[in-house]
Amino acid sequence: MTTFEWADVDSYLVDTLVGEGDSTAAALAANSAAGLPAIDVSPAQGKFLHLIARSVQARRVLEIGTLGGYSTIWLARAVGKEGQVVTLEFEPRHAAVARENLDRAGVGERVDIRVGAALDSLPVLADEDPDPFDLVFIDADKVNNSNYVLWALRLTRPGSVIIVDNVVRNGAVADEHSDDPMVQASRDLIDLLAAEPSLDATVLQTVGSKGWDGFAYAVVNGESVD
Repeated sequence: MTTFEWADVDSYLVDTLVGEGDSTAAALAANSAAGLPAIDVSPAQGKFLHLIARSVQARRVLEIGTLGGYSTIWLARAVGKEGQVVTLEFEPRHAAVARENLDRAGVGERVDIRVGAALDSLPVLADEDPDPFDLVFIDADKVNNSNYVLWALRLTRPGSVIIVDNVVRNGAVADEHSDDPMVQASRDLIDLLAAEPSLDATVLQTVGSKGWDGFAYAVVNGESVD
């Protein structure tokens, strides 16, 4: 099958099972109008994140990589009115677009957007000694994925879920000789997931309107690291 055919299947599934509410469609339109890169998760993937968060009854979610807040809306809906999403975004302009999108969607009060490099924001967050996060979604600069997972371990609890997007890289993750730093980062991440005793993990390949990729799914199964 081709990417075009995968996109056709995605369209059918979105029309039938997902739907695009006014707020999520408006968020994508606002992102495009603001010139943000079109790298949001797909609607089907957004709904999947929402369902995972609901399945684990997440009330606290950490997102690394906000962009324009499209995936954030799905996660904020899942945590409910009493829940919270803390989301980290490097670009102030992206964060401003996300704030407008989240407020328009009616979930702005549930979301704490922190602007700056995630590797600077994460130590500050840890120093606040927050309640553990039930779910961490990582979708930021790929070369730091392993670092983000290590920080996620410090901020979660046994039973928490950690998801890392875009790790298959159109199949290139299987090429140990690739000189693409993002491919090597994916391989480093998978090695970390395999070796880390506090995590039980797998990677699922995906196809759809975003092409061929996949995500890592890990469960914290022991005491979080110090």
